Amino acid sequence: MIKAIVTDIEGTTSSIDFVHRTLFPYAKAHLRAFLHTHAGDAAVRRLLAEVERIENRTLSVDAAADVLERWIDEDRKLTPLKALQGMIWRTGYESGALKGHVYPDTPEYLRRWQAQGKRLYVYSSGSVEAQKLIFAHTDYGDLTPLFSGYFDTQIGGKREVDSYRRILEHLALPGADVLFLSDVGEELDAARAAGMQTCQLLRDDKAVPARAHPQARSFADIVV
Repeated sequence: MIKAIVTDIEGTTSSIDFVHRTLFPYAKAHLRAFLHTHAGDAAVRRLLAEVERIENRTLSVDAAADVLERWIDEDRKLTPLKALQGMIWRTGYESGALKGHVYPDTPEYLRRWQAQGKRLYVYSSGSVEAQKLIFAHTDYGDLTPLFSGYFDTQIGGKREVDSYRRILEHLALPGADVLFLSDVGEELDAARAAGMQTCQLLRDDKAVPARAHPQARSFADIVV
């Protein structure tokens, strides 16, 4: 019996277009001004130091902004970028400029699964803060109370088997009791190699079918 469900966000609970056409452009448009305003903040300083470490060079604020903007364009899954994006998005959500998108069936089935006693978790390349912001500011209300925890790239890359093994250690459950939901075949492959149950969401034509995994067009098609 499935005791816990770990879900991706993009293409699974929420539209890929929302992330790429709304969130990424918003972060890029506000990034440089945010860095100039908050470069003295301890948390931002630590993230800029991590950018310098990855680039292996000293960077001015504007040079760091150039690097981060390039990473956004390249959709790089790097922790300092994701953390800074989360900080910028927070200001957007708090001002009302952003609203977190989820598919209509998402809140219905998350609530249903939680009511059945299943523990719900998120695993996304976006920072934990960014994950919480999406689910806290939806048209269906604040969904964050439904989740027992969140995982991001600090636990490892989403296509790496060890990442899912670490998640299982955190959940203290055998893989057979955990269902991982994603639209990306390589992520599902890694989760299955770690022992998890898997299901691929095919929400739209952007998802490439991975025949090795059960498939669903919506959460309503998932049997748990």
